[in-house]
Amino acid sequence: MSVPEETAAQHDPRSSADRDEEVRTGSDTGVRWRRLYRDRDSWARLDPAAADFTRWVDGHLTHPHPDLGRDGPVCPFVHTGVAHGLLWAGLADGGDGLDTADLRRIVADALAQYRELCAEDPDRVRQLALVTLFPGLTRYERIDAAHLACKSEVVRHGFMLGQFYPGCGVPGLWNREFHPLDAPVPMLVLRPMMSTDYPFLAGRAEWLYAYLTHLAPDLPRRLRWAIAERMLVEGAAVADITALRAHARDEHAR
Repeated sequence: MSVPEETAAQHDPRSSADRDEEVRTGSDTGVRWRRLYRDRDSWARLDPAAADFTRWVDGHLTHPHPDLGRDGPVCPFVHTGVAHGLLWAGLADGGDGLDTADLRRIVADALAQYRELCAEDPDRVRQLALVTLFPGLTRYERIDAAHLACKSEVVRHGFMLGQFYPGCGVPGLWNREFHPLDAPVPMLVLRPMMSTDYPFLAGRAEWLYAYLTHLAPDLPRRLRWAIAERMLVEGAAVADITALRAHARDEHAR
């Protein structure tokens, strides 16, 4: 991590044991993720991107938006995660010096940490998210490439991996003209898989199999595969997230 974070840790009055409970370090890349809202001021001092992220969360994600296409905050999941203090975030330094292989290694570290956090607090997995920000990265195609390369492994564990960056054009579930992944800082986000995630998983049978395994684990494996193959969407329709939405306005994610 950057020198500012290390300096902040050195002057942190809490014991090292207390800090360890709120900071997780990737074993391969050394990226450090922290429980964000336990010490927001310290987080904001690490990098301008850190402050930009919390402003975006507090001022956008946790509020309604007129173009969203439904009631409620832009991201109900993050809204709940913030309320419960279960939003973790870290900064991956390197900017455009990070290639896709580097991003994949960082995601692998993030996934390992996220799985540990979920195992430690299984009753609150539904509110737990882990965000990795990439300050200074302007080659956003590398975010997309890493997202696609890592998605199968993440989905296999019953999680979702989201790609966010300035100008990201992935459409919203309720309004194809609304782009919820357009963010001020490039990032990759881990969260639990939800029942409403079918549109994001419809393009591969292996993803749909994982979706069914997560939501309907009692179904026989062969039946899960058969259903997944029948639900598979191919061609240009895969990108039309809004058209693939299966839930109604009064049906909430679980």
